[in-house]
Amino acid sequence: MTYLALAPLPARTRWWRHRSVQRFCRNRLAVTGSVILLLLTAACFLGPPLLPYTELTIDLRARFAAPFSGPHLLGTDPLGRDLAARLLMAGRISLLVGFCSMLLSTLAGAAVGIVAGFYGGRIGAVLMRVVDAFLAFPAIFLLLVLAAFTHPSALMITLIIALTSWMEVARVVEAQVRSLREQDYIQAARTLGLRNSTLMFSELLPNAMGPIIVAATLTVGRAILLEAYVSYLGYGIQPPLPSWGNLLNGAQQYLLQAPWLALIPGVAIALAVTSFNFIGDGVRDALDVRSDSR
Repeated sequence: MTYLALAPLPARTRWWRHRSVQRFCRNRLAVTGSVILLLLTAACFLGPPLLPYTELTIDLRARFAAPFSGPHLLGTDPLGRDLAARLLMAGRISLLVGFCSMLLSTLAGAAVGIVAGFYGGRIGAVLMRVVDAFLAFPAIFLLLVLAAFTHPSALMITLIIALTSWMEVARVVEAQVRSLREQDYIQAARTLGLRNSTLMFSELLPNAMGPIIVAATLTVGRAILLEAYVSYLGYGIQPPLPSWGNLLNGAQQYLLQAPWLALIPGVAIALAVTSFNFIGDGVRDALDVRSDSR
């Protein structure tokens, strides 16, 4: 019996050896942002059970305690509640609002962009005019109007932020799909008789994932800022449920007496938003194949 010597199949490229991952890792700001965001997320979701106080524990004898001056690591607020516990629990809410609103706005924007870019013509024109109509209103004012007429809960704020954030994603996806629909492989797929839904979601969508991922990454930071704006103005998430925005709202009348009440959540917001922006820039450069030739 004769045996055929078969050459071993080539092993799949490990994800950490992929060129996009290597390009991302060469971006120091993106790596720094990823590390900061990972540490911040881990602290918010794993840290509260490790603290000796909860976000609702009141210690009237320790009101306005300064950071690092006693048992309360980051000090206390006007009711004597531990600021570290409230900051981490607020981070849970703000990060969840950011991520969930990003998912909803990305799904809605990608769906509108794919349909508008694929069909073009009247359908594309109508959909993009709807996008332009939403973009004509400043997002923060539209957000405030919607928040003023709804019950201020975390779920409602997430839905409102998603409703006011999908337009940029739709524009990016529409432009990308419009340029891809004339490619040879799409024309070949049309010739084979593939349905429009298959062309849109099996052929065009995977090739448009780069801009979608970049837009989604940047949308998280924007959503965190929008939640902070609305909660700071009193129309967002309401106490006793903490968020970084309503921590700033409660601290504004004590800026001279206890400036750390505003400084600490402000730094947390700045770190989170800046980290997401760095990551978004890094992902954009990593997915740009032309960066290898620079």
